[in-house]
Amino acid sequence: MGKCLNHPDRESSYICMKHNYYLCDECLECHDPDIYCKFRSSCPIHFISKKGFKSSDDEPDKQDSSEKKCTVLFKPEEAKVIVDPGTNLLDAAQKADLYINASCNGKGSCGKCKLVIESGNVKTLQTSLLSTKEIEKGYVLACQASIVEDIVVKIPEETIEKKLKAAGMGEAATKKLLGLVEKIEPIVEKVELQLDLPTMEDTVSDLDRLKRALKKSGFDISKMSTNIRVMRQLTEAVRDENFKVVASILWKKCSSEIVAVNPLNHAKKSLGLAVDLGTTSIVVYVVDMGSGDILSAASGHNRQASCGDDVINRIVCSEKDGVKKLKRMAISTINNLSKRALDSINLDHKQVENIVVSGNTTMTHLLLGIKATYLRREPYIPTVSEFPILKAGEIGLKAAYYAGVFIMPGPASYVGGDIVSGVLYTGFNHTEDITLFIDIGTNGEIVLGNDEFLMTAACSAGPAFEGGGIRWGMRAEDGAIENITLNPKTFKPEYQVIGNSKPRGICGSGMIDLLSEMLLKKVIGQDGKFKIETDHPRLTLFNDEPAFIIEHAKNIDSDEDIIFTQSDIKSLVLSKAAVYAGFSILIEQVGMDFSSISKMIITGGFGQFLDIEKAITIGLLPDIDRDKFQYMGNSSIAGAYMALLSNTYRQQAISISNAMTYIDFSSNNAFMDEFTRAQFLPHTDANLFPDIVKNII
Repeated sequence: MGKCLNHPDRESSYICMKHNYYLCDECLECHDPDIYCKFRSSCPIHFISKKGFKSSDDEPDKQDSSEKKCTVLFKPEEAKVIVDPGTNLLDAAQKADLYINASCNGKGSCGKCKLVIESGNVKTLQTSLLSTKEIEKGYVLACQASIVEDIVVKIPEETIEKKLKAAGMGEAATKKLLGLVEKIEPIVEKVELQLDLPTMEDTVSDLDRLKRALKKSGFDISKMSTNIRVMRQLTEAVRDENFKVVASILWKKCSSEIVAVNPLNHAKKSLGLAVDLGTTSIVVYVVDMGSGDILSAASGHNRQASCGDDVINRIVCSEKDGVKKLKRMAISTINNLSKRALDSINLDHKQVENIVVSGNTTMTHLLLGIKATYLRREPYIPTVSEFPILKAGEIGLKAAYYAGVFIMPGPASYVGGDIVSGVLYTGFNHTEDITLFIDIGTNGEIVLGNDEFLMTAACSAGPAFEGGGIRWGMRAEDGAIENITLNPKTFKPEYQVIGNSKPRGICGSGMIDLLSEMLLKKVIGQDGKFKIETDHPRLTLFNDEPAFIIEHAKNIDSDEDIIFTQSDIKSLVLSKAAVYAGFSILIEQVGMDFSSISKMIITGGFGQFLDIEKAITIGLLPDIDRDKFQYMGNSSIAGAYMALLSNTYRQQAISISNAMTYIDFSSNNAFMDEFTRAQFLPHTDANLFPDIVKNII
């Protein structure tokens, strides 16, 4: 907290990191919006002033309630919303519950939220991110277009949410994970009971009769409670099949609760949901709690992505009355995915009685509607690290109202339950070998250790690997170029596209391939700058900077060439430098070097398509024995699956979280020095990459 620059009598928590002064709510406006600022991506002052937020106390001239509203019709979904004049199109799309890619959180800097105005007019801000042809065709950026009248909007194909390419679905996931859990111990246990029949000599209540049967079955009823819903069920439930019932028992840390009682002949298969709550995407497994089989699965974009690609932007968005909005977005995504998965096997959400959610600390806080403000403020303290067992009905998850929900614990603000899941699944905490674990994605979380110690850290890799901030970048979905090679003479690319369709962009693995190929074929130098002649047919200009043409527009029925700009190269180099600096400094902290590492485990959806050799070529991964690298898939969902089926693993997850020692890099000078040295391809120190440097000099 500090005194406002303009009003010294007012306290404020909003600080300008560039100039180190505070501004109160009334003064929230960036003083230098047009100059470069490295803090801008996480600056609440810039975000709030850009979005035009004002607190209710600062709005004496509220809009007349009688003012005409505007109707917006979105095609092809035929979704219609009514909004106030002046609302921007991105907000209108979110109100209509439509996913629009907005990587920059509506700041107008990514150019991803393209829409086409079919009828009516909008007021737009000038942008260089739309081509002349696009503007002529009615394209606008949703975040930069204000609604002034009734309009009809078309969502172009390249903007509509596409199905993520996610491995390990359905039967393949069962083959991979089945057998990890020997004894199934659900959060909500179903117990078949034969209650004593009432007689004139035995006139105890139905509830007492139920407790008596549970006690005979070995349950400690002294710490067992129930609720009014169960009491209302009992009368008919016990008599429907002559006092043969199935009782559902919710197990908590120090107690248990009878949460449902049904006639034995009405009992249905008990289901569970394992949820990977990712910053970028969400994966849901529907699991048979009797056999452990994964019956179906679904994956999709986290709708919160429209509020920014990274956790810092999510927190900033939540700080101005946005917690409920972000909670609703996450809940909506999970519920829609679980419905899709359940519908595919003709099962009902009311059969879901067990849920485990694995996500980073920011995602889990926002899912539960907990303020995340102090996760990004020194000393970076989460509100909750270990969560109690919750009920689905309390959160808003679509399941049996009493379904038990276990949130994977996380040790720190920037290392959360998804990484604990990863350690649980990979199991290297039970071995003597020194293992380096890294989950590559929007956030680069790292764990170093074995059965004696676990050290962890996080480095902000940024959204580049997920396509954020890259002109033609996109996630690993249909239409994304996932791997690419260049002809050594002409530099003509040969590539593979997810879904075997025409390319719509390039995903993280494709970008790493491209950067590696450009370096090896000497299209760029070790400084990341273009080396080929400016008149080369593969080189063009975009916004006065050179860009490499991946595919010509005429070959893909597009208005623009798919290009990779000098700025795109810079963004990718910064991201890889952050990751490499992260595990370099973490190893250094314990007095080791890469020769001490017995195994390097790579996880995460992005890592699945990663070419290890090319990742080493650009300096993302260390130049060590290739046999030490092991890819283990989406470890977050795998760990969630294990915890879903086993109380033993749920307790292990808590133990793993408590055993982790977190190293903060935010004020670590050694990290910043290494980060700077790593901003070279592959690194400024040629001795670290001997096998690579000899091929590029």
